[in-house]
Amino acid sequence: MKMIFTFCSVFVFLFIFNTTTVKAAPCYCPPNNKYLGDVAEDVCRDLQKNCSGGNGSDTPISLPNPLTGKTTYDEKTEGIPVLLGNIINSVLGIIGSLALVMFIYGGATWMLSAGSQEQVTKGKNILIWATVGIVIIFTAYALVKFVLTTVTG
Repeated sequence: MKMIFTFCSVFVFLFIFNTTTVKAAPCYCPPNNKYLGDVAEDVCRDLQKNCSGGNGSDTPISLPNPLTGKTTYDEKTEGIPVLLGNIINSVLGIIGSLALVMFIYGGATWMLSAGSQEQVTKGKNILIWATVGIVIIFTAYALVKFVLTTVTG
């Protein structure tokens, strides 16, 4: 216990005293000195590049999305719902592949049973439970899709 406490203390000490801090300073847009926030110098320079040229009107400040690099947002091709949809589709592809593997394994177990009743029963059970599992997964997917479609229109 003493060793764990010592390790945690050293870790906390190193974390607190070895972190690098970036000094934030007020940042203003040059033409009309509009306050942009307290940010680091390099971030301030990037923000000031988006300021308007001196006509007194500000152009909207656009920061690039760190994941895509684009400064515009299209809700049909980006965002959390699209990301979750892509994840769900990927997981369903993996589940379908696993179900195929289980069907092959169950069929091979059954076919290679050589008359052993235990192996035949094992192969049948693998096939039955793989089918039940895939039916449950796809039913859940259809239910969630139906509810989300109904709620969101």
